[in-house]
Amino acid sequence: MKPLGVQADPMFGVRRRAALRAAAAAQLGEPEQGPDGGGFLGLDETELTAPVRAALTTLVSEIDELRQEVGRLKTHLNEAEGLADRDALTPLLNRRAFVRELKRVAAFAQRYGSPASLVYFDLDGFKAVNDRFGHAAGDLALQAVAERLAANVRESDVVGRLGGDEFAVILAQADLAAAAAKAASLAAAISSEPVQCGEWLAPIKVSYGVGQIDPDADAEQVLAQADAAMYARKRAG
Repeated sequence: MKPLGVQADPMFGVRRRAALRAAAAAQLGEPEQGPDGGGFLGLDETELTAPVRAALTTLVSEIDELRQEVGRLKTHLNEAEGLADRDALTPLLNRRAFVRELKRVAAFAQRYGSPASLVYFDLDGFKAVNDRFGHAAGDLALQAVAERLAANVRESDVVGRLGGDEFAVILAQADLAAAAAKAASLAAAISSEPVQCGEWLAPIKVSYGVGQIDPDADAEQVLAQADAAMYARKRAG
């Protein structure tokens, strides 16, 4: 809405456009002086009438409010994206987000020739934990596995829950030999102590398989290879 008394001013359109430019310049930190060094973006003090100044003040206020609203929307969007990437039970990435990170690491390996590996974990006898101690105990066991994995990797590594009792870790800058050694260490950390479930102690045992993330590898193919290696190890006892 235009301020009262401005409609009759034939120069109002020109002045309003100048005021809009002035507001934009003020927000962008541009100089406010015109070419002759005086006035406000080509307008001298006599042209900056009270209605124009009022319109400019209102416009700047509205711009500030819009900026704040955009900031709030960006915050909500980031929070929503973060929730969409998280597993429902544990603080780890879900399968969708983990596969996305796996593709990113493969692209990085292709570009820079840096090694990277994947470790695939599967809990042994997890159904027996649920049957004997209940599903609440099973959830506690899954959460304990997630916490122990997250606590024993580097910041550059990526941990995810792929579903059920299956977990995976992307080890950056790790060839197969280094990944195998780290996988054994992580498996020991997972099985280091049972999970307290009321008066019961539920043991956690795990099998794992290791696969290298080749530069041209498909993400699902890398997961399948590490999964196959894990089952071969499980069958071997």
